[in-house]
Amino acid sequence: MKTSFLKSGHAPTLFAAFLYFDAAFMVWVLLGPLGPVIAKSLDLNSAEKGLMVATPTLAGALLRIVNGLLADRIGAKRAGAINQVIVIAGLLSAWALGVNSFAGTLALGVILGFAGASFAIALPLASRWYPPEHQGKAMGIAGMGNSGTVLASLFAPLLAKAYGWNAVLGLACIPLSIVFLVYLVLAKDAPGKPAPKTLSAYLEPLKTADAWWFMLFYSLTFGGFVGLASSLSIYFTETFNLTPVTAGYATQLASSSARWCGRWAARSRIASAVSKPCLWST
Repeated sequence: MKTSFLKSGHAPTLFAAFLYFDAAFMVWVLLGPLGPVIAKSLDLNSAEKGLMVATPTLAGALLRIVNGLLADRIGAKRAGAINQVIVIAGLLSAWALGVNSFAGTLALGVILGFAGASFAIALPLASRWYPPEHQGKAMGIAGMGNSGTVLASLFAPLLAKAYGWNAVLGLACIPLSIVFLVYLVLAKDAPGKPAPKTLSAYLEPLKTADAWWFMLFYSLTFGGFVGLASSLSIYFTETFNLTPVTAGYATQLASSSARWCGRWAARSRIASAVSKPCLWST
């Protein structure tokens, strides 16, 4: 007999996973809304600005593989705690020492990549508590944490205007630390987690065509979303001469609109058409 979603799983862990995901995504794209003021401060050229905002995204993509392995071997809660400590320590160090060069922005971008890799921890942390019929809903609730990108666009430029962009790195540690403490108290690993697989077993899905198709669509959809969220502030300031604060608002509006378009597509015939197996296997 199937149980309801509210009566199954572990609500405190689901809430902790959402908070962790939300705070992590907030700082993952932090170099995007701060990009215009950082570029002006360090006199970066166009190529350097592009690489600066791309580094957290690329690092996050690669580190998700590492985090997925860690979550299976040492537990999702412990892996998430380690990642949060790395991000908080990295931001505190950048705030205390200052980011005074292009190389420094790239080093910071790699640290922020650990925040972007939270995807591979928060989702299994939450979903493993739930039976198969409710795992999709649990992952959807935890996955709403990608709204953290909006928080970065709204508040980072305002704080940078008031206190300087380097101070924003230190201020970001305040919500991150609060979320970290809540995470330690509320999050728990699900009992009976699956045994870790061999490294070769993780490569098995690559033998199927569906896996490659889904990776392609994921790179274009979610990858495009993160890429635009990270770079639109620079685009708006350079192309339309908007202030960094106004560019942050415009970026937030654009990303929110994209979400609504995505919801519409998911409920329309577009979603059913692209999900037909015959498209992958022919």
